[in-house]
Amino acid sequence: MKVLVVAEIGSNWEGSFSKAKKIIRECKKAGADAVKFQMWRATDLYTKDHPNWNEIKKSELTFQITKKLKEFCDKEKIEFFCSAFYPEAVTYLSKLGVKKFKVASRTCKFTDPYSLEVLEEKNNSKKEIFISMGMGGNKKKISKIFNKKNITYCYCISEYPLSFEKINWKDAIKYDGFSDHTMDILAPVLYSMLKKQKLSKRIYIEKHVKSNDSKGPDASTSITTEKLSEMVQQIRKIEKMKI
Repeated sequence: MKVLVVAEIGSNWEGSFSKAKKIIRECKKAGADAVKFQMWRATDLYTKDHPNWNEIKKSELTFQITKKLKEFCDKEKIEFFCSAFYPEAVTYLSKLGVKKFKVASRTCKFTDPYSLEVLEEKNNSKKEIFISMGMGGNKKKISKIFNKKNITYCYCISEYPLSFEKINWKDAIKYDGFSDHTMDILAPVLYSMLKKQKLSKRIYIEKHVKSNDSKGPDASTSITTEKLSEMVQQIRKIEKMKI
């Protein structure tokens, strides 16, 4: 079994390219296969009276910064991709040569602006697609959009942080992906073990991560890159197990 371990950086780069580079390096050292950012326009998703508006706006990825992040990840030999929330972002990322796209839980609800257009553009990209269904959404409708795509649906509960006890393991192991929001590493390690027992060939695990000094909106519900390293070590042991 091969586990694709993805470090979700989200807004923990805090609008600072130097901080982004620091976290990326730490994720690479921790053994993650890829880092993931979120490419959205603040005014599409939030109002200016949002309590974290300044922090949110600061973490907005421009095309210029996205290009620099992709180039830095290429240099560090760790894969870069994004959850993209508007069609032009999908087009731009495709031109940069990303190999994957993530579909966020909120996009699956079709309530955000351009949700349908984003899904259609990702389908047209011919890239590998990972889809979180944490907020529900019409899976049948989504599957029709990606009817000829290499897609992986991810078990996800959109609570930040998530209590371990709320995970429905019988349901979780039906998926080949797990977007985890608990504040520890037990859940993704256990998920890997259960999928190993089911003889799964490849699974996707995503975890929100931060540096020790991160202060962005996602920091309070992210594990440190040191914890990420522990998680990766345990998962790699499970990969090599003979059962």
